[in-house]
Amino acid sequence: MCHIFSCEILTIFPRMVEPYLEESILGKAQKKGLFNCRVLNIRDYAPGKHRVTDDIPYGGGAGMLMKPEPLFRAVDDLRKDGVPRRIIMPTPQGKRFDQHMAEDLAGEAKTLTFICGRYEGIDERVSLSLVDEEISIGDYVLTGGELAALVIIDAAVRLVPGVVGDERSTELDSFSWGVLDYPHYTRPPVYRGLAVPEVLMSGDHRSIKRWRRKEALRRTLLRRPELLFIETAGLSTEDITMIEEIKKEEKI
Repeated sequence: MCHIFSCEILTIFPRMVEPYLEESILGKAQKKGLFNCRVLNIRDYAPGKHRVTDDIPYGGGAGMLMKPEPLFRAVDDLRKDGVPRRIIMPTPQGKRFDQHMAEDLAGEAKTLTFICGRYEGIDERVSLSLVDEEISIGDYVLTGGELAALVIIDAAVRLVPGVVGDERSTELDSFSWGVLDYPHYTRPPVYRGLAVPEVLMSGDHRSIKRWRRKEALRRTLLRRPELLFIETAGLSTEDITMIEEIKKEEKI
């Protein structure tokens, strides 16, 4: 039985996220029945004629805060179906998102419900009472949680078996095998004086495999050296030998 990645996005701007979910790999995954995502408008759960979702913060300060009532009502309504949920709020205060977290979410049996904030933030009672997990996609501030939710969903969905045509491509992604990805080339063999490395056209699979690993290590050493000193890098004796070769070549 195929695993279905199921999620919900609570937002006051549904049109920001709906087009992205319908295109490319995510759109194809939905057509295959491997992924489904409902987008719900938080305003539909706001009380009063004007469907107000924000108000001024107690204690003063700049900007507006999202009110708790619409979000509590929305979650209460969703929970009526009895489906287990893991409620996630994208926020700079959350745990840093990475490939390993994407792998965890990709295998989640529960429906992932994303609460997307706006303005200066969300009333703290939402985080205290509704949210299971806060996730950050980086140390910067966006105007809302929609883009962060899409980043998290995109990274997780592509890891669901059957979503990507050749699953080997996800196994060799940057970070999936502990280091950055190796350089990729396609036709033509020479373009504007830039040639494809001869080893890739040699047909020698063993040499190609070693070249790719070495170039992945080179990129990591030059661009993200801290990744080579954590357990997830999984460096072998041959990797360490290649790193020493790279250091001599790069005069490091």
